[in-house]
Amino acid sequence: MEVIPVIDLMGGCVVRARAGERASYRAIETPLAAGAAPRDIVKGLLTLHDFRTLYVADLDAIERRGDHRRVICGLRDAFSSLTIWVDDGAGDAAAIARWRGQARIVPVLGSESLPAPDVVRTAGETAILSLDFRGDDFLGAPALLDAAFWPQRVIVMTLARVGSHAGPDLARLTAIRAQARGRSVYAAGGVRDARDLETLKQAGVAGALVSSALHSGSLDAAALARLS
Repeated sequence: MEVIPVIDLMGGCVVRARAGERASYRAIETPLAAGAAPRDIVKGLLTLHDFRTLYVADLDAIERRGDHRRVICGLRDAFSSLTIWVDDGAGDAAAIARWRGQARIVPVLGSESLPAPDVVRTAGETAILSLDFRGDDFLGAPALLDAAFWPQRVIVMTLARVGSHAGPDLARLTAIRAQARGRSVYAAGGVRDARDLETLKQAGVAGALVSSALHSGSLDAAALARLS
């Protein structure tokens, strides 16, 4: 199972995400870096483990108040071992196409930003679909819950559990995997430590998006090495 570190970008820096309440996000404080500059945070994360993938949420782009495209491309160029999954609120074919041809950058289509499920098919199999939930509510067109629209990789994003140390949403992940028909399903939100990752692995989850546990030290280099 792959562990994928997450950084959330807002106003040029990495912020601490909690429960999807973006108005309350502030610059991250972490023992892995002296400040909240994106490059410093990624460098710090890579001291923990030789991660292959980095997930970047461009919150300004999602909220339609600018973007971090240059920052993201700079991270790609600075860290040649990483493939970067980018959620920037792309909601139509033109927005998705802006990343086409960019080496080692993969667009993530967040259901909360998609007006219609056909956009997923337009993006093709290289894109990743994030099924976004707030509590019991699905954020997006209801038709997106039909596996017929899903690409090969699907993220189950439980926003209320992001940064909450509440544990992963196993019930929802199990339900989505039952529909996935062999697709790779990734967990996002709530991972606290290596035990949670072992539980997800046993449940057949392909990978987990993790942030808080890496910065708090509850998921350290030794635990990550054992999982790899």
